[in-house]
Amino acid sequence: MEHSVNPGYGAVADAPIAHDNNTVSTKTIWQVITASSVGTVIEWYDFYIFGSLAAIIGPVLFGHAGKIEDTLLGALAVFGAGFVVRPFGAMFFGRLGDMIGRKYTFLVTLLIMGGATFVTGLIPSYDTIGIAAPVVVVILRLLQGLALGGEYGGATTYVAEYAPDKQRGYYTSFIQITATGGLILSISVLLITRKIVGEDAFKEWGWRIPFLLSGFLVIASYYIRRKLHESPLFAKAKATGTTSKSPLRDSFVNPVNRRLVLIALFGVTMGQGVIFYTSQFQVFTFMNSTLKLDIVDSSIIMVVSMLLATPLFVYFGSLSDRIGRKRIIMTGMICGALFTAPLFYGIKAFAGPLTEITPATVDAAGKAVPAVMKALTPNVPAMTALIFCLVVFVTMVYGPIAAYLVELFPTKVRYTSLSVPYHIGNGIFGGFVPLVATSIGVWAAAQPEGTFAKEHSSLLGLIYPIAIALICFFVGMIYMKDVRNVRLMDE
Repeated sequence: MEHSVNPGYGAVADAPIAHDNNTVSTKTIWQVITASSVGTVIEWYDFYIFGSLAAIIGPVLFGHAGKIEDTLLGALAVFGAGFVVRPFGAMFFGRLGDMIGRKYTFLVTLLIMGGATFVTGLIPSYDTIGIAAPVVVVILRLLQGLALGGEYGGATTYVAEYAPDKQRGYYTSFIQITATGGLILSISVLLITRKIVGEDAFKEWGWRIPFLLSGFLVIASYYIRRKLHESPLFAKAKATGTTSKSPLRDSFVNPVNRRLVLIALFGVTMGQGVIFYTSQFQVFTFMNSTLKLDIVDSSIIMVVSMLLATPLFVYFGSLSDRIGRKRIIMTGMICGALFTAPLFYGIKAFAGPLTEITPATVDAAGKAVPAVMKALTPNVPAMTALIFCLVVFVTMVYGPIAAYLVELFPTKVRYTSLSVPYHIGNGIFGGFVPLVATSIGVWAAAQPEGTFAKEHSSLLGLIYPIAIALICFFVGMIYMKDVRNVRLMDE
């Protein structure tokens, strides 16, 4: 079904323009996708590398004296700090993108993200500089969150405004791959670095290498991006004087647009956020910290499952051009809500029994040191298949969502209106899945023996993402309109 864009936002269909997005050459579109995707993969890599190393960085940031649960929760809290500021980055950079342009805004976000990641690799440990270590890292994580808040909206809007109207879901789905691509890259780099330097050296100093590598990747990405031109839709709006003078006011004070922002948040993005981070991040933390898998095994499981599922981002994005965005997104949402817990229980069962590899001892100060446990016989193929199923739900929800959000909002405030609900949904609701789920698990584990919470402590934290996904499903089914193939140039 064709859907006309919301009225009242500067109709300029008769204004002269240099070209229409439906006449842009395929070669140009792929150049735009490549340049946008390369930079976005690097930014996701930068953001994920910290979370992937939470179990190792925790003791480095918070010292070795605390319990392992405290250092892990501390690292996850610092990781979450970057998510808190993502909506503010969306507002700040979204405003710049709607006023100045898409291209220059996401050049700036790339440099901020890469610089903060590089410096993280240089920070001395807690044992060396004390409380300054976590303070500096929190500041850098906040900078990364601000930058990422401006990155996704810029890249998505930029590609969508070049894409032909009837293939927007297909072309924007390649941007959706970048988040998974960044996670795959971060895990792969960690795995290779660990293999090269050895486990002991990796825990001591080798974990810094993936952070430092980011500097070189960002330079290469910046060189590719700086050659891009402004998108045809924004160029048209600027040439005809229809850009917004106050994108924040037009996005959130205007009642028509504000309602769309709320529908995007509570009916789409917050559910997508928890499904995404549960299936691609919490499960990785769960395997490493709860199931005690060797990081090599858990990394292989994650990378293979995500690589197998990655083509489905494009499949579902393209399918949404034909049958609509809503049907696919809502199906993925309800599947995530219903099947996440059973799949996690299956993953736990196939991890195998824990084996004591270092016995419990008493240190020189008379303090008890617990035994070190490992899952030495995991069923890797079975666990890979189960996590593949989790990632399929991500592809259904995430593949078409860029096209949906772009078509929901007018050009003059698209960058701002799209970015804010996306980053609240992903940054606040989704980004805190590892911290909230792990915290609930730690609380449940401390309950008396025989209680339901104690018996299911390792998985009780899943109640949070499941509840959010269910709420989003019902709101989306009621209020989400199935927009697709909108003629953006006719605004």
